[in-house]
Amino acid sequence: MNTSDANFKQNKYRPFILASVMLAMFVGAIEATIVSTAMPAIAADLGGFELYSWVFSSYLLMSTVTVLIYGKLSDLFGRKPVITFGMTLFLIGSILCGFAESMEWLIAFRFIQGIGAGAVLPIATTIVGDIYNKEERAKIQGYLSSVWGISAIMGPALGGLLVDTIGWQYVFWVNIPLGILSLIGLWIFLDEKIEKKKHHIDSKGAILLTASLTVLLYLLVEGGVTVGWTSLTAAGLLIAASVLFIQFIKHEMKTEEPMMPFSIWKNRSILIANIVSLAAGILIIGISSYLPAFVTGVMEQSARVAGFTLTAMSIGWPIAAVIAGKLLIRIGYYRTSLIGGCSLVVGAVLFVLMEPSYGPWWAAMSSFFVGVGMGLTTTSFIVTIQSAVSWNLRGAATAANIFMRNLGSTVGVALLGGILNASLLNSFRSSTNENVNELDVNAVNELLTKEGRSSLDGDILNALQQAMSTGLKSVYAIVLVIAVISLILILFLPKKDIPS
Repeated sequence: MNTSDANFKQNKYRPFILASVMLAMFVGAIEATIVSTAMPAIAADLGGFELYSWVFSSYLLMSTVTVLIYGKLSDLFGRKPVITFGMTLFLIGSILCGFAESMEWLIAFRFIQGIGAGAVLPIATTIVGDIYNKEERAKIQGYLSSVWGISAIMGPALGGLLVDTIGWQYVFWVNIPLGILSLIGLWIFLDEKIEKKKHHIDSKGAILLTASLTVLLYLLVEGGVTVGWTSLTAAGLLIAASVLFIQFIKHEMKTEEPMMPFSIWKNRSILIANIVSLAAGILIIGISSYLPAFVTGVMEQSARVAGFTLTAMSIGWPIAAVIAGKLLIRIGYYRTSLIGGCSLVVGAVLFVLMEPSYGPWWAAMSSFFVGVGMGLTTTSFIVTIQSAVSWNLRGAATAANIFMRNLGSTVGVALLGGILNASLLNSFRSSTNENVNELDVNAVNELLTKEGRSSLDGDILNALQQAMSTGLKSVYAIVLVIAVISLILILFLPKKDIPS
């Protein structure tokens, strides 16, 4: 496909296209935080608390496995029809979620939502790469990153307001008019000139990748819960996922118009950016998943204060992303990425050094540094990747980077959760208090509310808080290792800037 970038960049409607893209990204970004806030009310209404985590996992599973598929389809058939299909499916899933009458049905509808969501972020980001040149992308990608910060701040507040006033169903339905408006804007103002020719759709590759990742993510989500990590079932799932993925790689290496063009990974900038994005996904999920538990359970602060410590990261990320746009032009992507990597390490060090007596401001400061690091590196990577490939590979290349970050987050949940649980049990078993010896991991639930803490015996409370603090220090030690590895990898990026 020989579609000229110049035709896009001369489009006088670029501000309207950008507004439509940012609206589409907002719809996808706010989904995570707004649903998290509403989940206690949803579980109380629908029941099935044992399926609580699958409401999130089902969405994450499908949005992760479909990212690469949509990215390649957009290179073959254009951005507009693919993002339209994805957004439409996302909105249909949102409507159905609001009508769910049981947790099982909600999970099924979240699968549909996730399948659609996989198209929104990569295609929206790719459209920006199409209509702006390299210097402009650096600035505009900063604006796109700010969407995530705004959604992270608005999501919890809006979710709480909707639940308290008109019902949890509207947490899903609030997306519908916004999604429709973004599609209207794209169809009116985005004029794609796609060369009409017959394309080979890599359906076998899509099936192999989806099957491989579905098996792997199922193991990661259910491992240690319904599937023992040392069981034959876990071993069988791991072998099945490995065999399917190897078959996927073999198929992609020889097929025409592959869904994952491995040729782009030969570019050192893309290879390192994608590996660092995988590490960043682990890092970010390790902080966002467990920091509220530390602030609430160990520091004994309110849920609102715990939210504030994460909001600091959401503020640092978009601010740094906007600054990154200017730095990329002035000092280049290598130095900008390097500054971002250093900020990640600083934030991780602060988390490792954090003590309960330091208070929430220390936690917020640590989060802010991590947010700054993420804003600088993610913006640099997207601009670099989109500048290193042609139009007909840009969708797949952008999707690959987002896929790696999503995969890192999914793997990180299982990896760091296992480390935390093992540390908690070790603390309980090594205690000299017989009552503490009998505790299991679920005992820490009592730390997460003021009422729960007040109901505990003083010795038990101290033991639980000490175990939680020790366990989370182990988690943050892993986060620091990941941050250091990321910084080392960034040092191997080419120092010469990528031409636009």
